[in-house]
Amino acid sequence: MLKSYETVLIFNPVLKEKEVQEVIGNYRDLLKSYDAQIVEEDFWGLRQLAYPIKKKTTGFYLVVEYKVAAPAIDRLEVQFKRDENILRFLTIRMEKYHLEYNERKRRGLVGRNRKKTEAEKEGGEAPQS
Repeated sequence: MLKSYETVLIFNPVLKEKEVQEVIGNYRDLLKSYDAQIVEEDFWGLRQLAYPIKKKTTGFYLVVEYKVAAPAIDRLEVQFKRDENILRFLTIRMEKYHLEYNERKRRGLVGRNRKKTEAEKEGGEAPQS
């Protein structure tokens, strides 16, 4: 049975963006080899870290949402630990409320890239959701 997961990866800032994209492509292929269904990839680019990790203060961020069988997560995380290009990673299993929120975010109903409703454009108050 496939379960939904979300993984945040922070890549070493010493890499060039092209190299980061190659590494991302390799992990995309690895996920597909585990019969994973990638729902969404969100590459944030180079960002400031909240605190230094391995004496680095910046890193390339990637958030991947996917569905895969649970045993594949252990094998995937072993690969993350072995890769010296990854400073830090976090994988979480998504519950139904998290899935609903991400779907609403993709449709532009919530979050930073939220689309303005007609009432908000005219200066009225936003509807509560």
